[in-house]
Amino acid sequence: MHISVLKNEVLQAFDFLKERENGVVLDCTLGFGGHSKAILQAYPQSRVIGVDRDLHAIKLASENLRDFAKRIEILQSPFGSAFEKLSVKQKGAICAILADIGVSSMHLDDKSRGFSFESSNLDMRMDTAQSLTAREILNTYNLLELERIFFEYGEIRESKKLARAIVEHREKYKETFESGEEFSAFVAQYVSRQKGVNPATQAFQALRIEVNDELGQLSALLDSIKNAYNEGFLRGAKLCIISFHSLEDRIIKNAFKVWSKECICPTEAMKCTCGNNNALGVASKKPILPSSEEILLNKRARSAKMRVFEFRQ
Repeated sequence: MHISVLKNEVLQAFDFLKERENGVVLDCTLGFGGHSKAILQAYPQSRVIGVDRDLHAIKLASENLRDFAKRIEILQSPFGSAFEKLSVKQKGAICAILADIGVSSMHLDDKSRGFSFESSNLDMRMDTAQSLTAREILNTYNLLELERIFFEYGEIRESKKLARAIVEHREKYKETFESGEEFSAFVAQYVSRQKGVNPATQAFQALRIEVNDELGQLSALLDSIKNAYNEGFLRGAKLCIISFHSLEDRIIKNAFKVWSKECICPTEAMKCTCGNNNALGVASKKPILPSSEEILLNKRARSAKMRVFEFRQ
């Protein structure tokens, strides 16, 4: 069962929708539709444009949101391209944007999708129409490529050791990795357990990020939103992004910092030439974290962080 994280905090951030007639929220990661449903229930005057790359998720969300069919429009797209999918009229109506960029519980719980340690395959595609899978990465990437993803995306200290073991296993036994269960057990032999966390957690994270280009999608989303503001859209809008690991949060934090900076000239510039009035808006000073009560109800919420940016008029 999927439980949307930080749902109350999202509603609080979008509280201004109470006073906004026909305010449109862009939900860039619709998933099962939990956040969108809460928004539509809490703010009866609001409408939602929901976006997801997973056709199965879209089907489930459509069923979950059937009572709000007249107030929601659903589009298929990776979240990085969500804003670019909109028409000029739709862009002009957006007053709030939400992106929950963690992997959904419905993906983790469905062993046929290959996201979990107990899965019988190594798929991990959010969009099953794409070709690259976790299986292909593990069985075809060379040593340096494997080191890169485990170090950069998994932040695994033993990344070289793990990558070398994978390549040697392929060469010695002439066997391919076929299941999440098999690979999870393999990782446990080469990566030490930290703070009680399954040692395969970071390795699976790295594979999932590589398969779905998650960091690239996040950067693309941020760029498209900034460009839209520069084109005259999103005046006074609010943006909430929920992330689940430090790599994502760092990208979001840095982008918001640049956006809210009054002077955006390069640090090496001798003097300001930007006019000193280029700040897009104000970012929340600290990330919003789930309450202890929410973590007790949903342990997957424990690593969630939400950052909020409010665009100036």
